Amino acid sequence: MKSLLSATLKTLRKEYGLTQEDLALKSGVGLNFVRQLEQGKPTLRMDKVNQVLAMFGYELAPVRTEELHEKS
Repeated sequence: MKSLLSATLKTLRKEYGLTQEDLALKSGVGLNFVRQLEQGKPTLRMDKVNQVLAMFGYELAPVRTEELHEKS
C-alpha cells in the first residue's frame, strides 16, 4: 500500500535524478530498504527512514490525524 511518505520519497528521488541504487548508496542504507520504503512497507526502522529523508532535507515528525483531531 502506497503512503504519502513512499510517494513523497519516490518523487524527490526522481526530481534529483537518482536511481534507487544511487539513493541507497548515498544515504547509507541497503537497496532493499529503499525499495520497501517506496513500496509503502508499514514497518520500517524510523532511524533508517530519517537517514534517507535527510538526503532531501526532511525528517519524520508527528502529525495529528484528522480522525483524532475531530474527537478532541
